Amino acid sequence: MNSPNETRPNGPRPLRICHVITRMIVGGAQENTLLTIRGHREAGQECELVTGPSPGREGELLKQSVNTGLKVTVFPELVRELSPWNDLKAYLRLRRYFRENSFDVVHTHSSKAGIIGRFAARAAHVPVVVHTVHGQAFHPHERWYKNFLYILLERFAAYKCDRIFAVAQAMIDQCVAANVAPREKYRIVYSGMDTTRFAAAKRDPELRRRLGIPEKARTIVTVARLFPLKGYEFVLPAAERVVEKFPDTHFLIVGDGPMHDELAAKIAAAGLTEHFHFAGLVPPDAVAEYLAQGELLWHLSLREGLPRAVVQALACGIPAVGFALDGTPEVLENGVTGFAVKPESVDEVVAATSAVWSDDALRARMGAEGKRRVLEQFDWRRMADILLAEYRELFARR
Repeated sequence: MNSPNETRPNGPRPLRICHVITRMIVGGAQENTLLTIRGHREAGQECELVTGPSPGREGELLKQSVNTGLKVTVFPELVRELSPWNDLKAYLRLRRYFRENSFDVVHTHSSKAGIIGRFAARAAHVPVVVHTVHGQAFHPHERWYKNFLYILLERFAAYKCDRIFAVAQAMIDQCVAANVAPREKYRIVYSGMDTTRFAAAKRDPELRRRLGIPEKARTIVTVARLFPLKGYEFVLPAAERVVEKFPDTHFLIVGDGPMHDELAAKIAAAGLTEHFHFAGLVPPDAVAEYLAQGELLWHLSLREGLPRAVVQALACGIPAVGFALDGTPEVLENGVTGFAVKPESVDEVVAATSAVWSDDALRARMGAEGKRRVLEQFDWRRMADILLAEYRELFARR
């Protein structure tokens, strides 16, 4: 076999790259993975994707993928939940698949696929094995014994790979603090997205009419799966107080998930049904249109890597209010691009929102500065280029 770094008349030969992720729901890690693959395929590399099944209301991103002709292999054994029998079968099948296909690079994403995939790739003697931390499996809201297990498994998996990428500096700091791996093993690669689409998005009276949002209503948008730890337990009590003070405030919820019926029932019980508008599951290339109907984003997630929704809102010129944890403070600077408030503090969410609603000039300044920063830092092609350069560097070292 030719060396991956063998120089040809038009440069080194294409790399054979396999990305592995637990599931391909509509989510940030999944969008990140597909954009990376797209960038590398456009650069002439050979890419494949291995994933587990994606059941439920959270959607299937592959149905909306622009990666035409991408080879996708679904392993039913690769499931999100801890399942020793399925996990063993997934490991054996991945190891065999890697051996049979002679990949140059295996790049894993998400915790389950990251652990099993790295062990399988190293056992199959894949030359370069890398992983991206999109969000931690261990976190303050998880049971202690699960955190202990997750950290232990992450330490073993870190030993089996050549580099660990993280979508935010906070992810690196948390891993180093937990002794997952030494700091020098990590590289920060901010999660890229199609920032131009968001920058061009405009307010659409017809879309607002279809959603039932009054023409002159102030609108707060959330973009997140309706799933535990995404912060919806704080959205409703904060919304009650904001509506009491600013009765023309409406809320647009973009996303779907297992909490939909529960959330809708609580909104009805609070008498706020007319103020809430559910967009449902929106294709990634349409999220910009929905974000542009708002003047402010709330992102109250308790567990985050890099908050893509915040980046996307800023790209639209919309400031955000989010909890100051994980990667959120890396994009939300208080009073400059929005407000990063104390985690779980409804009082601070309401105060920050009141400040934005009471000062149109402040809202405009924060939106403009956020847009400027995001367009420079979060372009998806920049992300793909950085990762490809890292792959090549690792090959050279080996």
